[in-house]
Amino acid sequence: MIRVDLDVMMARRKMSLTELSQRVGITMANLSILKNGRAKAVRMSTLEAICKVLKCQPGDILVYEESEESGV
Repeated sequence: MIRVDLDVMMARRKMSLTELSQRVGITMANLSILKNGRAKAVRMSTLEAICKVLKCQPGDILVYEESEESGV
């Protein structure tokens, strides 16, 4: 399972969801879906834009966790 830690990086950068949405060019609704872990996919261009605005690496906001259900 991939967890999105967007809240953590936004807090470190003292940036609101509204500001990030405006600077990245993604709707508040879509950014909220991503932030809350309900997104099924994310475009590389969106991930790149988020990382550019937050001045971070993808690994700073995306975390892999093994799912107990997968048995892997």
